[in-house]
Amino acid sequence: MEQVILSKYRWVVLAALMMITMMSQVQWLTHAPIERAAEVFYGGRFNPLSFFNIDFLASSYMLLYIIVCIPASYFIDTYGIVKGVGTGAILMIIGGAIKGFSGNSFTMALTGQVILAIAQPFVINAPTAVAARWFPVKERATATGLATLAQYAGILVALIVTPMLIIASPSDPGYGNGIDSMLKIYGIITIAACFTGLILLREKPKNPPSEESFARINFSSGLKHIFRIRDMWIMVILFTIGLGIFNAISSMVDSIANYQGVDDSNGLIGGLMLIGGIIGAIIIPILSDVYKKRKLFIVICVAGMVPGLVGIAFAPFLTGGQGVNPDAAHTVALISSFILGFFVMSAGPIGFQYAAEISTPAPESTSQGLLLWVGQISGMIMVTGMSMNNKSYLPAFLIAFVVIAVIAAIMVGFLKESALIKAEKEK
Repeated sequence: MEQVILSKYRWVVLAALMMITMMSQVQWLTHAPIERAAEVFYGGRFNPLSFFNIDFLASSYMLLYIIVCIPASYFIDTYGIVKGVGTGAILMIIGGAIKGFSGNSFTMALTGQVILAIAQPFVINAPTAVAARWFPVKERATATGLATLAQYAGILVALIVTPMLIIASPSDPGYGNGIDSMLKIYGIITIAACFTGLILLREKPKNPPSEESFARINFSSGLKHIFRIRDMWIMVILFTIGLGIFNAISSMVDSIANYQGVDDSNGLIGGLMLIGGIIGAIIIPILSDVYKKRKLFIVICVAGMVPGLVGIAFAPFLTGGQGVNPDAAHTVALISSFILGFFVMSAGPIGFQYAAEISTPAPESTSQGLLLWVGQISGMIMVTGMSMNNKSYLPAFLIAFVVIAVIAAIMVGFLKESALIKAEKEK
């Protein structure tokens, strides 16, 4: 068999996708870690009891993903990576400019956020498609992992850096100031990253990395094929649980800190979850490629979610009771969030790649888009429930997360190993 010469430009294409992806996620959660400070900054400019409140700035990404996901996957599958991701990048330039340069107005910030939310599916549905076109099977989990890592890096910046760019201490007379300049900084970086990505993106290499790289059926046939696969149904349930929980905790990080008794909008719970996830997203996909195993690492990741969720949900009670020792409760929650992030966020790229492999010849962005779609739906439902009645149901939801994570840990054992990775192992 003739040795395929891999294009070195594959890493440039991946880097371009990562730049755009990272800024998409920064824009998603700019207000999430500073929710209470943002309410002060925008005070009098919106109705906090209406649907279009501070929480909607984060949940709009999940809501609009549900609407735009399938059309975006169809567009990527039909017209290719350059046009698909390029559409997302152009929308991000527009939305980032509106939000960045008019962000002192809540209405304009909301308008920019909606455009950015529409752009997101065109970007985050693309990693497995890029991996399949540019990378051999033995590198695809790594490539998907790095693209997913960019999502986590963007979220980390939003959760950790954002509070540093504003006055986030409630005791400071200027509490909430600096949000407009923070949005401008993010807007400029978003515009620069998307323009650069547009220049660097390419559709495919001269020589495909493997025989099945472009052997794909059309979108509608691919979707029908996916729904006939038992293991894809299991993956849909797993992502409904795991990704939904991740989206909910990321969107409600400031409220969770408040539940732990922390007054300052410091974003540390979400930040440590992201740091754990970044480490996991580097290590686990590489190990999956090296050992040529998908199922084993998915099982490990799903099982590892449980202790992390237990710590976050029960931190106040593990440290003497609600409100007794908030510092100790917060410490337990921080450690637990790191554990949760390491496992749940490294499960993402492995799960996407596994789904792409077991659903071949369905287009990769279709299987990835479906998994992201169900996670966005469940995440939005969870955020809505956690936000109701002035967030009084938040503790109950955190406990429920532990229960459904245990169910997911049982279900994952019924998966079968990817036939494509088994064939690669036998070479």
